[in-house]
Amino acid sequence: MPVANDKFALIGPMRIAFYAPMKPPDDPEPSGDRRVARAFVEALSRMGHEVFLASRFRSYEGSGDAAKQATLKCKGENTAEAWITAHQSNPPDLWFTYHLYHKSPDWLGPVIANKFQIPYIVAEASHAPKQKGGPWSIGYERAASAIRQADRIIVVNPKDMPCLKTLRGNDPGLHFIAPFIDTLVTPNPAAKMQHRSTLAEQYNLDSDIGWLFTAAMMRDGAKTASFRCLAKAIRERPDDRFHLLIAGDGPTRAEIKAYFADDPRTTFLGLCNTRQLAAVSAAADIFVWPAIREGFGMALLEAQAAGLPAVAGYTPGVAAIISDGETGILTPQGNGQAFADAMHRLLHDPQMRETMANAAHRKALQEHSIERAMKELAEIFEALEKSHAT
Repeated sequence: MPVANDKFALIGPMRIAFYAPMKPPDDPEPSGDRRVARAFVEALSRMGHEVFLASRFRSYEGSGDAAKQATLKCKGENTAEAWITAHQSNPPDLWFTYHLYHKSPDWLGPVIANKFQIPYIVAEASHAPKQKGGPWSIGYERAASAIRQADRIIVVNPKDMPCLKTLRGNDPGLHFIAPFIDTLVTPNPAAKMQHRSTLAEQYNLDSDIGWLFTAAMMRDGAKTASFRCLAKAIRERPDDRFHLLIAGDGPTRAEIKAYFADDPRTTFLGLCNTRQLAAVSAAADIFVWPAIREGFGMALLEAQAAGLPAVAGYTPGVAAIISDGETGILTPQGNGQAFADAMHRLLHDPQMRETMANAAHRKALQEHSIERAMKELAEIFEALEKSHAT
């Protein structure tokens, strides 16, 4: 592990180089990945540290093309060397990499941290042993090397923990921090009615029936599969009266709209900004998302924080946010019938919705606030400083 220099103080104000090899936090395309990156930047900044974006170099390669990975490797190594030269006179106190895995390895952080003898911290790293020797072998080897080198790894998805423990030999450098958001607004019944009235007028909706809400990017793979499952689920209950409000946009928009084309209960809101999403969350009754192959889902966390009970597909990460039977209902992944039954149950039980809504907001406040994340980050930094001193 790198050894901190004499002037280094992890629990005091630091200059932190923040790097996200998959997508920088200022990327214009909305995504859950971007929201988590921004949340970490905000938490570190509120702790009093000077956080700056180290680089916009993107190492992501999604097709398994070895030639492209080799090119990215070369570019990454050159970028690291140029970065070291440019920052020789004023290096950071700590390097923080967010979201590291075989498709987006970190070609910068390990080299730069080693050169300047500063701690190297990684958040949301994942290791997939089945990828060894596969089409992402270049990225796999680099990601595994970076994970081994990291002074500390912050895990946000419980599913990642077992493989990381195996790779690092069960060392104490792994820390779980629950996904968090930087703003928690207390649900307000008056505001709910105001937002509901505005949206009802804008989209010609009936305020007297249940409103289901979901928000996600529309792209190939798991997102489109989740929309397909949701469309199947609402078809299972043709007699249920509700409005399904869908926020989001992306390259598979036309395909996804076609899944719901014959159901008049569905309304597409298009791409919504943060303020608009907050208004819809406040107005809705239930958040619904099948969460097929979902890591944890920031949209689910934001819905819980807004006091929305949720119906979602089970994954370990989703279960870390939604407590089944307490803040929402989790169903077997990809099971449209079970999903439909869960939605029906919540739609027709207002007392259960209210109980779960209150529990959801309370859980978000207690377990997923930025204040809690800041406290846990401070503890990680303090423990790392102590380990360097011994």
